Amino acid sequence: MATFQKRGPYQIRAKIRKKGHRTVTKTFPNITEAREWASDVETEMRRGTYTNTRVTEQTTLRAALERYREEVFPRLANGGLGEEARRKRLANELGELSLAVLEPFHVAKYRDQRLKTGASPQTVKHEIGLLNRVLKHCVMDWGIPLPRGIATALVRKPSLPPGRDRRLEDNEEELLLAAGKKSKSEDIEAIIIIALETAARCKEIASMTWKHINLTKKTWHIPITKTKVPRSVSLSPRAIQTLENLPRRIDGRVWTLNSHGISQAFARICQQAKIEGLNFHDLRHEATSRLFERGWNQVEVATVTGHKDLRSLQRYTHLRAENLAAKME
Repeated sequence: MATFQKRGPYQIRAKIRKKGHRTVTKTFPNITEAREWASDVETEMRRGTYTNTRVTEQTTLRAALERYREEVFPRLANGGLGEEARRKRLANELGELSLAVLEPFHVAKYRDQRLKTGASPQTVKHEIGLLNRVLKHCVMDWGIPLPRGIATALVRKPSLPPGRDRRLEDNEEELLLAAGKKSKSEDIEAIIIIALETAARCKEIASMTWKHINLTKKTWHIPITKTKVPRSVSLSPRAIQTLENLPRRIDGRVWTLNSHGISQAFARICQQAKIEGLNFHDLRHEATSRLFERGWNQVEVATVTGHKDLRSLQRYTHLRAENLAAKME
Protein backbone atom coordinates (compact mmCIF):
# COMPACT_ATOMS: atom_id res chain seq x y z
CA MET A 1 0.00 0.00 0.00
CA ALA A 2 1.45 3.35 -1.01
CA THR A 3 1.40 6.41 1.23
CA PHE A 4 2.46 9.94 0.37
CA GLN A 5 3.96 12.61 2.60
CA LYS A 6 4.66 16.24 1.81
CA ARG A 7 8.26 17.02 2.73
CA GLY A 8 8.47 20.58 1.46
CA PRO A 9 7.02 22.98 -1.12
CA TYR A 10 8.13 20.76 -4.01
CA GLN A 11 8.89 17.44 -2.31
CA ILE A 12 6.48 14.52 -2.09
CA ARG A 13 7.82 11.31 -0.62
CA ALA A 14 6.13 8.10 -1.73
CA LYS A 15 6.43 5.05 0.52
CA ILE A 16 5.35 1.53 -0.38
CA ARG A 17 4.97 -1.28 2.16
CA LYS A 18 4.11 -4.74 0.87
CA LYS A 19 4.50 -8.15 2.46
CA GLY A 20 7.51 -10.01 1.09
CA HIS A 21 9.29 -6.80 0.04
CA ARG A 22 11.41 -4.26 1.81
CA THR A 23 9.85 -0.83 2.29
CA VAL A 24 10.54 1.33 -0.74
CA THR A 25 10.64 5.13 -0.72
CA LYS A 26 11.31 7.79 -3.31
CA THR A 27 10.90 11.57 -3.41
CA PHE A 28 9.25 13.45 -6.29
CA PRO A 29 8.61 17.13 -7.12
CA ASN A 30 4.82 16.64 -7.34
CA ILE A 31 2.08 14.20 -6.33
CA THR A 32 1.31 13.14 -9.92
CA GLU A 33 4.76 11.71 -10.52
CA ALA A 34 4.75 10.11 -7.08
CA ARG A 35 1.44 8.33 -7.73
CA GLU A 36 2.56 7.12 -11.19
CA TRP A 37 5.77 5.70 -9.75
CA ALA A 38 3.94 4.03 -6.88
CA SER A 39 1.41 2.48 -9.24
CA ASP A 40 4.15 1.04 -11.46
CA VAL A 41 6.07 -0.38 -8.49
CA GLU A 42 2.99 -1.97 -6.93
CA THR A 43 2.10 -3.58 -10.25
CA GLU A 44 5.60 -5.05 -10.58
CA MET A 45 5.44 -6.32 -6.98
CA ARG A 46 2.16 -8.11 -7.68
CA ARG A 47 3.61 -9.71 -10.81
CA GLY A 48 6.81 -10.68 -9.01
CA THR A 49 8.99 -8.70 -11.39
CA TYR A 50 9.97 -5.84 -9.12
CA THR A 51 13.65 -5.17 -8.45
CA ASN A 52 14.77 -2.44 -6.09
CA THR A 53 17.30 -0.47 -8.12
CA ARG A 54 17.97 2.26 -5.59
CA VAL A 55 21.48 1.01 -4.78
CA THR A 56 22.11 0.56 -8.50
CA GLU A 57 21.10 4.14 -9.22
CA GLN A 58 23.29 5.44 -6.40
CA THR A 59 26.38 3.42 -7.40
CA THR A 60 28.60 4.84 -10.12
CA LEU A 61 30.84 2.66 -12.24
CA ARG A 62 33.80 4.48 -10.69
CA ALA A 63 32.68 3.35 -7.23
CA ALA A 64 32.21 -0.23 -8.43
CA LEU A 65 35.68 -0.26 -10.02
CA GLU A 66 37.21 1.12 -6.83
CA ARG A 67 35.46 -1.48 -4.68
CA TYR A 68 36.62 -4.21 -7.05
CA ARG A 69 40.19 -2.93 -6.71
CA GLU A 70 40.00 -3.03 -2.92
CA GLU A 71 38.28 -6.40 -2.57
CA VAL A 72 39.32 -8.47 -5.57
CA PHE A 73 42.71 -7.19 -6.75
CA PRO A 74 44.53 -8.47 -3.64
CA ARG A 75 43.53 -12.03 -4.65
CA LEU A 76 44.97 -11.64 -8.17
CA ALA A 77 48.53 -12.28 -9.32
CA ASN A 78 50.84 -9.43 -8.25
CA GLY A 79 47.96 -7.85 -6.34
CA GLY A 80 46.15 -7.00 -9.56
CA LEU A 81 48.95 -4.72 -10.72
CA GLY A 82 48.38 -5.77 -14.33
CA GLU A 83 44.74 -4.63 -14.13
CA GLU A 84 45.27 -1.24 -12.50
CA ALA A 85 45.93 0.74 -15.68
CA ARG A 86 42.80 -0.75 -17.26
CA ARG A 87 40.74 0.07 -14.18
CA LYS A 88 41.89 3.69 -14.21
CA ARG A 89 41.12 4.12 -17.89
CA LEU A 90 37.62 2.69 -17.50
CA ALA A 91 37.02 4.94 -14.50
CA ASN A 92 38.21 8.03 -16.39
CA GLU A 93 36.06 7.34 -19.45
CA LEU A 94 32.91 5.76 -17.99
CA GLY A 95 33.19 6.29 -14.25
CA GLU A 96 30.52 8.99 -13.88
CA LEU A 97 27.76 6.74 -15.22
CA SER A 98 25.58 5.01 -12.64
CA LEU A 99 25.18 1.26 -12.95
CA ALA A 100 21.48 1.83 -13.56
CA VAL A 101 22.06 3.68 -16.84
CA LEU A 102 25.09 1.80 -18.20
CA GLU A 103 24.11 0.26 -21.52
CA PRO A 104 25.88 -1.66 -24.32
CA PHE A 105 26.15 1.44 -26.49
CA HIS A 106 28.25 3.15 -23.80
CA VAL A 107 30.71 0.24 -23.91
CA ALA A 108 30.63 0.07 -27.72
CA LYS A 109 31.39 3.80 -27.93
CA TYR A 110 34.28 3.34 -25.50
CA ARG A 111 35.60 0.45 -27.62
CA ASP A 112 35.46 2.45 -30.85
CA GLN A 113 37.11 5.54 -29.35
CA ARG A 114 39.95 3.46 -27.88
CA LEU A 115 40.60 1.75 -31.21
CA LYS A 116 40.44 5.09 -33.03
CA THR A 117 43.08 6.60 -30.74
CA GLY A 118 45.52 3.78 -31.46
CA ALA A 119 44.92 1.19 -28.72
CA SER A 120 45.46 -2.36 -29.96
CA PRO A 121 42.46 -4.70 -30.28
CA GLN A 122 43.99 -6.97 -27.65
CA THR A 123 44.34 -4.08 -25.20
CA VAL A 124 40.73 -3.01 -25.70
CA LYS A 125 39.56 -6.61 -25.35
CA HIS A 126 41.33 -6.84 -21.98
CA GLU A 127 39.73 -3.58 -20.81
CA ILE A 128 36.23 -4.73 -21.76
CA GLY A 129 37.01 -8.06 -20.08
CA LEU A 130 37.80 -6.29 -16.81
CA LEU A 131 34.56 -4.30 -17.05
CA ASN A 132 32.66 -7.53 -17.66
CA ARG A 133 34.15 -9.12 -14.55
CA VAL A 134 33.30 -6.07 -12.42
CA LEU A 135 29.66 -6.06 -13.59
CA LYS A 136 29.32 -9.79 -12.95
CA HIS A 137 30.76 -9.27 -9.48
CA CYS A 138 28.13 -6.60 -8.81
CA VAL A 139 25.32 -9.05 -9.55
CA MET A 140 26.76 -12.29 -8.18
CA ASP A 141 28.71 -11.14 -5.12
CA TRP A 142 27.50 -7.71 -4.06
CA GLY A 143 23.78 -8.08 -4.67
CA ILE A 144 23.61 -5.03 -6.93
CA PRO A 145 20.96 -5.71 -9.59
CA LEU A 146 21.53 -4.48 -13.13
CA PRO A 147 18.06 -3.93 -14.60
CA ARG A 148 19.51 -3.31 -18.06
CA GLY A 149 21.59 -6.47 -17.87
CA ILE A 150 25.35 -6.82 -18.00
CA ALA A 151 26.20 -4.23 -20.63
CA THR A 152 29.32 -5.99 -21.92
CA ALA A 153 27.36 -9.12 -22.85
CA LEU A 154 25.89 -7.45 -25.94
CA VAL A 155 29.06 -5.71 -27.15
CA ARG A 156 31.18 -7.14 -29.94
CA LYS A 157 34.77 -7.65 -28.91
CA PRO A 158 37.44 -6.17 -31.20
CA SER A 159 38.63 -8.54 -33.89
CA LEU A 160 42.15 -9.65 -33.08
CA PRO A 161 44.81 -9.60 -35.79
CA PRO A 162 46.38 -12.91 -36.83
CA GLY A 163 48.84 -14.22 -34.27
CA ARG A 164 52.50 -13.45 -34.86
CA ASP A 165 54.33 -16.20 -36.71
CA ARG A 166 57.88 -14.85 -36.32
CA ARG A 167 60.38 -17.63 -35.73
CA LEU A 168 64.15 -17.69 -35.64
CA GLU A 169 65.59 -18.02 -39.11
CA ASP A 170 68.88 -19.43 -40.41
CA ASN A 171 71.59 -18.57 -37.88
CA GLU A 172 69.65 -15.98 -35.88
CA GLU A 173 69.95 -17.96 -32.64
CA GLU A 174 73.73 -18.01 -32.94
CA LEU A 175 73.80 -14.31 -33.74
CA LEU A 176 71.60 -13.52 -30.72
CA LEU A 177 73.76 -15.51 -28.33
CA ALA A 178 76.95 -14.00 -29.73
CA ALA A 179 75.57 -10.50 -29.27
CA GLY A 180 74.32 -11.44 -25.81
CA LYS A 181 77.77 -12.63 -24.79
CA LYS A 182 79.23 -9.24 -25.72
CA SER A 183 76.37 -7.26 -24.17
CA LYS A 184 76.80 -5.17 -21.04
CA SER A 185 73.38 -6.40 -19.91
CA GLU A 186 74.08 -9.04 -17.30
CA ASP A 187 72.74 -12.55 -17.92
CA ILE A 188 70.92 -11.78 -21.19
CA GLU A 189 72.68 -14.59 -23.06
CA ALA A 190 71.64 -17.15 -20.41
CA ILE A 191 68.13 -15.68 -20.29
CA ILE A 192 67.72 -16.24 -24.04
CA ILE A 193 68.73 -19.87 -23.66
CA ILE A 194 66.27 -20.40 -20.79
CA ALA A 195 63.51 -18.78 -22.86
CA LEU A 196 64.19 -21.13 -25.79
CA GLU A 197 64.38 -24.21 -23.56
CA THR A 198 61.34 -23.54 -21.33
CA ALA A 199 58.89 -21.50 -23.46
CA ALA A 200 58.36 -19.34 -20.37
CA ARG A 201 57.07 -15.78 -20.46
CA CYS A 202 59.35 -12.82 -19.86
CA LYS A 203 57.87 -11.99 -16.43
CA GLU A 204 58.09 -15.64 -15.37
CA ILE A 205 61.77 -15.77 -16.28
CA ALA A 206 62.48 -12.42 -14.63
CA SER A 207 60.98 -13.64 -11.35
CA MET A 208 62.96 -16.90 -11.21
CA THR A 209 64.42 -17.70 -7.79
CA TRP A 210 66.78 -20.49 -6.81
CA LYS A 211 64.38 -21.82 -4.19
CA HIS A 212 62.00 -22.80 -6.98
CA ILE A 213 64.67 -24.58 -9.05
CA ASN A 214 65.55 -28.20 -8.40
CA LEU A 215 68.53 -29.14 -10.53
CA THR A 216 68.48 -32.71 -9.19
CA LYS A 217 64.88 -33.30 -10.27
CA LYS A 218 65.42 -31.09 -13.33
CA THR A 219 62.40 -28.90 -12.62
CA TRP A 220 61.55 -25.23 -12.22
CA HIS A 221 58.37 -24.32 -10.30
CA ILE A 222 56.58 -21.13 -11.39
CA PRO A 223 54.26 -20.08 -8.54
CA ILE A 224 52.86 -16.94 -10.19
CA THR A 225 51.73 -17.13 -13.80
CA LYS A 226 49.62 -15.09 -16.21
CA THR A 227 46.83 -17.68 -16.00
CA LYS A 228 46.97 -17.62 -12.17
CA VAL A 229 47.66 -21.38 -12.20
CA PRO A 230 51.11 -22.36 -10.83
CA ARG A 231 53.03 -24.87 -12.93
CA SER A 232 56.30 -26.78 -12.96
CA VAL A 233 58.51 -26.90 -16.03
CA SER A 234 60.94 -29.67 -16.92
CA LEU A 235 64.47 -28.41 -17.51
CA SER A 236 66.40 -29.69 -20.51
CA PRO A 237 70.09 -30.63 -20.24
CA ARG A 238 70.95 -27.34 -21.96
CA ALA A 239 68.85 -25.35 -19.46
CA ILE A 240 70.42 -27.19 -16.52
CA GLN A 241 73.93 -26.57 -17.82
CA THR A 242 73.14 -22.89 -18.28
CA LEU A 243 71.78 -22.53 -14.73
CA GLU A 244 74.69 -24.47 -13.18
CA ASN A 245 77.14 -22.01 -14.73
CA LEU A 246 75.45 -19.00 -13.15
CA PRO A 247 76.75 -17.35 -9.96
CA ARG A 248 74.37 -17.42 -6.98
CA ARG A 249 72.99 -14.08 -5.86
CA ILE A 250 72.63 -13.28 -2.16
CA ASP A 251 68.99 -12.22 -2.54
CA GLY A 252 68.01 -15.60 -4.01
CA ARG A 253 67.02 -14.24 -7.41
CA VAL A 254 68.47 -15.85 -10.51
CA TRP A 255 68.76 -12.70 -12.61
CA THR A 256 69.67 -9.08 -12.08
CA LEU A 257 67.36 -7.88 -14.85
CA ASN A 258 63.63 -7.40 -14.36
CA SER A 259 61.12 -8.03 -17.16
CA HIS A 260 61.41 -4.49 -18.53
CA GLY A 261 65.19 -4.73 -18.47
CA ILE A 262 65.09 -8.06 -20.30
CA SER A 263 62.94 -6.61 -23.09
CA GLN A 264 65.20 -3.58 -23.45
CA ALA A 265 68.38 -5.66 -23.44
CA PHE A 266 66.93 -8.03 -26.00
CA ALA A 267 65.98 -5.13 -28.29
CA ARG A 268 69.54 -3.80 -28.09
CA ILE A 269 71.20 -7.09 -28.99
CA CYS A 270 68.75 -7.59 -31.87
CA GLN A 271 69.90 -4.22 -33.17
CA GLN A 272 73.55 -5.16 -32.68
CA ALA A 273 73.03 -8.49 -34.45
CA LYS A 274 71.09 -6.77 -37.26
CA ILE A 275 68.03 -8.94 -36.63
CA GLU A 276 64.74 -7.25 -37.55
CA GLY A 277 61.13 -7.89 -36.53
CA LEU A 278 61.93 -10.00 -33.47
CA ASN A 279 60.86 -9.39 -29.88
CA PHE A 280 61.51 -11.37 -26.73
CA HIS A 281 58.05 -12.92 -26.65
CA ASP A 282 58.75 -14.46 -30.06
CA LEU A 283 61.16 -16.80 -28.26
CA ARG A 284 58.11 -18.33 -26.56
CA HIS A 285 56.61 -18.94 -30.01
CA GLU A 286 59.86 -20.52 -31.13
CA ALA A 287 60.22 -22.74 -28.07
CA THR A 288 56.60 -23.93 -28.25
CA SER A 289 56.90 -24.80 -31.93
CA ARG A 290 60.12 -26.71 -31.29
CA LEU A 291 58.37 -28.88 -28.71
CA PHE A 292 55.76 -29.90 -31.27
CA GLU A 293 58.44 -30.53 -33.87
CA ARG A 294 60.15 -32.89 -31.44
CA GLY A 295 56.97 -34.97 -31.35
CA TRP A 296 55.41 -33.73 -28.09
CA ASN A 297 51.61 -33.96 -27.93
CA GLN A 298 49.26 -31.11 -27.03
CA VAL A 299 48.88 -32.09 -23.37
CA GLU A 300 52.64 -32.33 -22.88
CA VAL A 301 53.26 -28.96 -24.51
CA ALA A 302 50.45 -27.27 -22.59
CA THR A 303 51.94 -28.59 -19.34
CA VAL A 304 55.16 -26.75 -20.13
CA THR A 305 53.70 -23.56 -21.59
CA GLY A 306 50.73 -23.21 -19.24
CA HIS A 307 48.11 -22.75 -21.97
CA LYS A 308 44.58 -23.58 -20.85
CA ASP A 309 43.06 -24.44 -24.21
CA LEU A 310 44.09 -25.52 -27.69
CA ARG A 311 43.00 -22.28 -29.35
CA SER A 312 45.43 -20.26 -27.24
CA LEU A 313 48.14 -22.82 -27.83
CA GLN A 314 47.69 -22.70 -31.59
CA ARG A 315 48.41 -18.98 -31.66
CA TYR A 316 51.88 -19.72 -30.32
CA THR A 317 52.57 -22.72 -32.51
CA HIS A 318 54.08 -22.26 -35.95
CA LEU A 319 55.47 -25.50 -37.36
CA ARG A 320 57.91 -25.44 -40.22
CA ALA A 321 56.62 -27.23 -43.31
CA GLU A 322 59.97 -28.92 -43.95
CA ASN A 323 59.92 -30.51 -40.49
CA LEU A 324 56.40 -31.81 -40.99
CA ALA A 325 57.34 -33.14 -44.42
CA ALA A 326 59.95 -35.38 -42.82
CA LYS A 327 57.16 -37.22 -41.01
CA MET A 328 55.54 -38.12 -44.34
CA GLU A 329 58.54 -40.10 -45.59
